[in-house]
Amino acid sequence: MLTRDFFPSESFDSVFLPIEKASGLPNQCYTDSSLHYFERDQVMARNWIAIAFQNTLHCNMAHPIDFMGIPILLTRSKNGQIRVFHNVCSHRGMHLVSEPKKISGRITCQYHAWTYSVSGDLVATPNIGGIGIDAHSDFECTGKGLKEIRSHIWMGVIFINLDGQAPAFEQVQEPAIQRTRELIGKSGERELRASQEDRIDMVVNCNWKLVAENYLEAYHLPVIHPSLNRYSPLKDHHCRIYGQNMAGQLTTTFNPQLEDGIHLPIFSDWDRQMMIGEYPVIYPNLLMGIQANHIFLGILHPLDVDRTREEFQIFYCDDESLEPTYDQIRADNLLTWYKVFQEDIEPCERMQAGRQSPGYTGGSFSPVLDICSHHFHQWIAGHYRPNSESASNKPGYHQNFA
Repeated sequence: MLTRDFFPSESFDSVFLPIEKASGLPNQCYTDSSLHYFERDQVMARNWIAIAFQNTLHCNMAHPIDFMGIPILLTRSKNGQIRVFHNVCSHRGMHLVSEPKKISGRITCQYHAWTYSVSGDLVATPNIGGIGIDAHSDFECTGKGLKEIRSHIWMGVIFINLDGQAPAFEQVQEPAIQRTRELIGKSGERELRASQEDRIDMVVNCNWKLVAENYLEAYHLPVIHPSLNRYSPLKDHHCRIYGQNMAGQLTTTFNPQLEDGIHLPIFSDWDRQMMIGEYPVIYPNLLMGIQANHIFLGILHPLDVDRTREEFQIFYCDDESLEPTYDQIRADNLLTWYKVFQEDIEPCERMQAGRQSPGYTGGSFSPVLDICSHHFHQWIAGHYRPNSESASNKPGYHQNFA
């Protein structure tokens, strides 16, 4: 495995300077395939990463996912329990499930027919003791099941911690949990409803970090999103650092009345100014949009060093929101966000192209409008440094900016 020694420590010194003097991450962090896998093992694996939406996984189903080259298997039992495993047979290492499928409580390897329960236990070993002999006195099934990956579900998203060493999800993501509850109330998560039609899926030809950085700032609104800027202008957007693992934009001009005469239901415990909208990134790979009448969440799937899949799901606040009365307004809302996300594709891809230039060495930051992007760069750079400390201990790290 790669170590952090491929970059001199001083390569990141400028990232931790105060924002008015700082530079961003080196170009190689966006273009070098070996660093792509370094980030998988040292950034993604060490943290809680978003992997899938809960509602894509039906009962009695096995759903395979490739995460940066690691085969992962999600299962959901007939009782609805979701578990996550490495998608590999513990016998000879064969990839188990290649496409989503219904299962009857069993997962069978297509090589030697070793069979696992939906909870990952090894339950059958055909012919292990010879032809027609399915057991052997020297072989115990116990401890030879599928290797489970630590997982957690929050806001309809399945998170995993690949190395198993991160602090509890509730501890790491306390700022996200607390802020979401402040906005939609304690009952808000239970109220969330979504349909398969309220989804957006797209691939962007750029490094995943560029998608996150673009989302973290509103500086580009007047140029890239002129329609959105007229509706929610740059002057009404504010940078906010929620905690070590979360930053983003807050606007004071979100209008929940999307269509005259028919208005989507509002979260029952929403007790803030109705026109607030908040758009944080929960590090490393979850984009979030919180409004009074809907929430969208976007999972970033790094496909390669220069390709990223964006998977969005829009959630509404109760069963009433999914009734036919609101079909058109939900469709309009989906189209509105789709257009916004589409407008971001070209600038992200052109930034990826620009990272090939030796004339660019990390760039500069706006001391006012790039605060969240700088925060994210520091968080990433903290994982590259030898014996990396928390980014919050570095000079220039922004705490509790609002």
